[in-house]
Amino acid sequence: MGINTDFLKKRLNQLQSKRNAQTNVWKPTSGETRIRIVPYKFNRENPFIELYWHYGLNNKNFVSPYSFGDPDPVVEFAEKLKATGESDAWKSAKALEPKLRTYVPVIVRGEEGEGVKYWGFGIKIYETLLKLISDPEWGDITHPNTGRDIVVEFKTAKEAKADYPQTTIRVSPSQTKLTNDPKQLKSLLNDQLEITSVYAVPSYDELKKNLKIYLDGPGEEDEVIEEAKTPEVNDIEDSSDDDLDSVMDDFDSLVD
Repeated sequence: MGINTDFLKKRLNQLQSKRNAQTNVWKPTSGETRIRIVPYKFNRENPFIELYWHYGLNNKNFVSPYSFGDPDPVVEFAEKLKATGESDAWKSAKALEPKLRTYVPVIVRGEEGEGVKYWGFGIKIYETLLKLISDPEWGDITHPNTGRDIVVEFKTAKEAKADYPQTTIRVSPSQTKLTNDPKQLKSLLNDQLEITSVYAVPSYDELKKNLKIYLDGPGEEDEVIEEAKTPEVNDIEDSSDDDLDSVMDDFDSLVD
């Protein structure tokens, strides 16, 4: 039997994606951190990147091709379940539907040398940022010369005296430059990884296979590769969606 080059290429892609996710994703830590949203190299008109995720599918996490308007067998199966009109089927379908998480490219003040990273957050912070950017009094807070920094305050559940961690943001009233160094500015604007290089998008067949295992249970022929995984708690909004965001944040660092 020869070497399975397709499997090896797939595995290499998984490992590279995990490494990129570890080094090119920013997650708030306890206290306040000043950041700046950077124009997205691959879409200068919109810094927000909406990714839909399948969390816990066959104990793995996948970006849904639905994020980019492509077919997704899990979404298709969920639609078939809902079409039955049965209550239990509808609930199962809702559990299978991908969940939205939004990302923006950012730099962390004081760590500009580390380059652009991606910050992922839930719907409440997304809505807040959209309102700010669409308000002419604030203007384009991502502009390299006239934009504004954002202070992100993160509290653990213990610090917040709540069931879940909490994240709040406030935008600086002062307009500042992204950087005063022309060379660094060019690098920050142009040396960015595309989001799909940080979080790889699985193929239709890969998702279909994992959906089948999820529904039927793994068979003897299914090879399972387990790695040490440590959940991380990240940005949870103080909202009615805290329970969902909590799961999403925990899973965000466990991407397969």
